[in-house]
Amino acid sequence: MASKKVEKIRIKRKKRVRGKIFGTEARPRLSIFRSSKHIYVQAIADDVGRTLVEASTLSKEIKGTLDGSKKIEVAKKVGNLVSEKLKALGIENAVFDRGCYLYHGRVEALAEGARESGLKF
Repeated sequence: MASKKVEKIRIKRKKRVRGKIFGTEARPRLSIFRSSKHIYVQAIADDVGRTLVEASTLSKEIKGTLDGSKKIEVAKKVGNLVSEKLKALGIENAVFDRGCYLYHGRVEALAEGARESGLKF
C-alpha cells in the first residue's frame, strides 16, 4: 500500500490533470485506470455524463489473445481496441486523461496503441 505522502501526491496530480480537460460526445475523454495486473480505459462524455465505450484487459475481444504477453504489449492492444470501438461510433478525436499516473510505461503504450489505430489526441 502506498504511503500517505505518495497518495497525497497522486491525488494532487489527478486534480491538476483533470481540472484542465473536459470530454464531449464529439471528443470524449479517455480515462485510464491501471492496476497491478490489468489496465482499463473508458471514453467518457462529460457534457452528458455517460460512458461511450470501454475496453480493458478483461474485455472478451482480447482476453484470449493475451497469454504470455508483456504488460506493455497488452496495454497497446487495449489502446487499439478502444480506438476501434470509437471509430465504429464515428469518433476520431479524443482527450487523453492520464489521471494520477505518469505518462510512461503502460499508460504511454495505451496512448500509442490508440494513435496507431487512427485516434487523434
